[in-house]
Amino acid sequence: MKLLLDTHAALWFLGGDRRLGEDAARQLTDDTNVVLLSAAVVWEVALKRALGKLEVPEEYLALLLGAGVRPLAMSVDHAAAVEHLPAHHRDPFDRMLVAQATLEGAALVSRDDALRPYDVTLVW
Repeated sequence: MKLLLDTHAALWFLGGDRRLGEDAARQLTDDTNVVLLSAAVVWEVALKRALGKLEVPEEYLALLLGAGVRPLAMSVDHAAAVEHLPAHHRDPFDRMLVAQATLEGAALVSRDDALRPYDVTLVW
């Protein structure tokens, strides 16, 4: 199964945070699954760090990639797909993740209930 990490899921997975859902933790450590990290997540972390709204270790990205998480670029197809999403969620980062999960055939690892109305599998 392909799993696409939402920002909070990526950071909680990295930090071993107990707020990560039990099913999500189990799926993320299953070697038969492919775990993807969107450039949108890296962008969101960079923006929030620059604004002083988020404290994340400088090496977070290297640690995630070192743990086997695979990078997922944002393509023009991903960006174009956002236009066709219903307006259930206004956050542009989350909308990009929904578009990417849909086009990549991935489940989205997120506890964000506002994503439930979308036609995407959520893992938590």
